[in-house]
Amino acid sequence: MTMTDVYYDPYDREIDADPYPVYARLREEAPLYYNDQLDFYAVSRFADVQRGLVDREIFSSARGSVLEFIKANIEIPPGIVIFEDPPLHDVHRGLLSRVFTPKKMLALEHKVREFCGHVLDPLVGAGRLDFVADLGEQIPMRTIGMLLGVPESDQEEARDRANASLRTDPGKPMEVTADNIGQADFFSDYINWRATHPSDDLMSELLFVEFEDENGTRRKLTRDEVLMYVSVISGAGNETTNRLIGWMGKVLAEHPDQRRELVKDRSLVANAIEELLRFEPPTPHVARYVARDVELYDKTVPAGSAIVCLTGSANRDDDKYGDPDRFDIHRNIRQHLTFGYGIHFCLGAALARLEGRVTLDEVLTRFPEWEVDWENTRRAPTSTVRGWESLPVITA
Repeated sequence: MTMTDVYYDPYDREIDADPYPVYARLREEAPLYYNDQLDFYAVSRFADVQRGLVDREIFSSARGSVLEFIKANIEIPPGIVIFEDPPLHDVHRGLLSRVFTPKKMLALEHKVREFCGHVLDPLVGAGRLDFVADLGEQIPMRTIGMLLGVPESDQEEARDRANASLRTDPGKPMEVTADNIGQADFFSDYINWRATHPSDDLMSELLFVEFEDENGTRRKLTRDEVLMYVSVISGAGNETTNRLIGWMGKVLAEHPDQRRELVKDRSLVANAIEELLRFEPPTPHVARYVARDVELYDKTVPAGSAIVCLTGSANRDDDKYGDPDRFDIHRNIRQHLTFGYGIHFCLGAALARLEGRVTLDEVLTRFPEWEVDWENTRRAPTSTVRGWESLPVITA
């Protein structure tokens, strides 16, 4: 919105490879940016991104939090909590929040460690490890599958279906229609089985929980609502944590001194995961629908616009963090926006932190040294998350 030649496009593969120089220019030269080719606005400074995430009266989630969904202008089915505003959001989030508590997530730690051991122990002495194929695609899949009650034999298909819905052709937006939201049909048989054979899992809890809906009616979830919930949880729980684990491999390979500190002092691991989330967020941007005209930087963003909140840029705003482009496992982070902010703060944040912390701890125990095999790395072809399709490393 100012006289600048800075260009930002969330689908541009060259920008996506290292967006931080572009982010820095946006914060400095165009804190309110408009892409006239793709017709969206973007904000990049911490304070503006935070406002975009929390001010639901102006920046609505009801049409989705993904740019492609907002531009498609389609009806969003109920149950996709991140695509809802109150009062519907509050009802649906309340149902899930009783499951995704920090206390309940911590109770899963021994199982996550068991999953890590299962995939890592056979690799000891092999000289190679792929942070995505061997870890990122395995640990979240097994953890979410266990929570939902999906049999181990079917967990890979559940993961692959969820991930496929996010894949795009390189440089192009995701194709969105009313028919391809979620992958709920995959879970239909499980729902039918759990309806008559309940167990101690999230699927069973959703089937039988009673709640008061947005109209004040006391009821249970419909079968279609349960299907959508389960589908959303499966997708969100797999892809983003997978990317976090991939970044773990890359960033700590590039900072071997800090990695060796972690090997010696595991009390630093939790803060290292927090710094990884700030430094390389798996979800670098979220979108909002502008519900009414809003003035930003002496310009009017008209109602009906799509605006992209660049959380990856906000996390490196030097008005918020000292030396923000430096990775530092000792940083007193206080707050980052990787998990969002306000009512849409990620329900799975405690689980993602747990999986990241346990995975890193278990990797360091077995593989204290590694270097990235750059010739065989592949970036993930998605427009909603950022990370690696394959990140092989050479281990000592």
